[in-house]
Amino acid sequence: MGIKRSKGAFYGLFSGFAWALDTVLIGIVLSSQLMMATEQVVFLAPLVSTFLHDFMSSLWMMLYMAMKGQLKTALSKLKTRSGRFVILGALMGGPIGMTFYVLAVKYIGASYTAAISAVYPAIGAFLAFIFLKDRLRLSNWFGLLISIVFIIILGFTGDGFTSDNYMLGFIFALICTVGWGLECVICAYGMKDEEVSPEEALQIRQLVSATTYGLVILPAFGGHFLTKGVIMSAEFILILFIALVGTASYVCYYKAIHEIGPTRAMALNITYSAWAVVISMVALGSPFSWKLIICCVAILIGSILTVANPDEFIKSKKYRGETA
Repeated sequence: MGIKRSKGAFYGLFSGFAWALDTVLIGIVLSSQLMMATEQVVFLAPLVSTFLHDFMSSLWMMLYMAMKGQLKTALSKLKTRSGRFVILGALMGGPIGMTFYVLAVKYIGASYTAAISAVYPAIGAFLAFIFLKDRLRLSNWFGLLISIVFIIILGFTGDGFTSDNYMLGFIFALICTVGWGLECVICAYGMKDEEVSPEEALQIRQLVSATTYGLVILPAFGGHFLTKGVIMSAEFILILFIALVGTASYVCYYKAIHEIGPTRAMALNITYSAWAVVISMVALGSPFSWKLIICCVAILIGSILTVANPDEFIKSKKYRGETA
């Protein structure tokens, strides 16, 4: 049991670190000369980057599932009732959630976007209370309030933002949290009868997201000319790596859920907001901001309180006492 918990904790922490790295690297791609060439390119860059990210991630995921001999089974789940709910969740998390996440990175940077979007477990818990009738304790509501208050402080003061459009980026980050929260609730409903496994759900998510971008969103905005340009550029190699890092984050997150349960998995995964701050400061020389650090920590604490089940931790403590 101890080994299983240790593995789960490692998976959860690594999923957070990997997503933070994914976030920082996306910021680098979006600030490259290629993505800043014209006003049209600046507008399309987040959409094209997200499409290529999710498309390549779906290919990495296909390779992973093929190595496990489960690719054919995973694709067949698209036709099931559970699969259809996962598809709906994928649309919330990919074309909606991820698009606005990348747009937020574009306008307010990786650190602030990661800090604000880390509230998605709290939003997910609230939506689960509304739609799935999951009961929230007083401590959970208190955690949600903490997260919301510090997100408002972070967004409305704008200290440390490098873009004049920081409020727009702040709104984009909030939309992202709602999309990811809806994704979590809808996919949880779709997987409740265990007809679709977490890894199969992830394969469906990335495939549906990439297909929606490629066939609907980018053609609607005339963005495929930039897609071709990015594929032929040096930035594409970095996007390939970013997609691999993002896929590793997702896989480890789902493994953490399996090993230690969703409460601990989410609590460990949302450390990506703190990791992003550290990576940005160390690797990119981002300016140090006490307000960013304090708000980031407060949002993390609020999110953990929102998803935490005190009974689960009491049982865990009791178990450790009995086995000591």
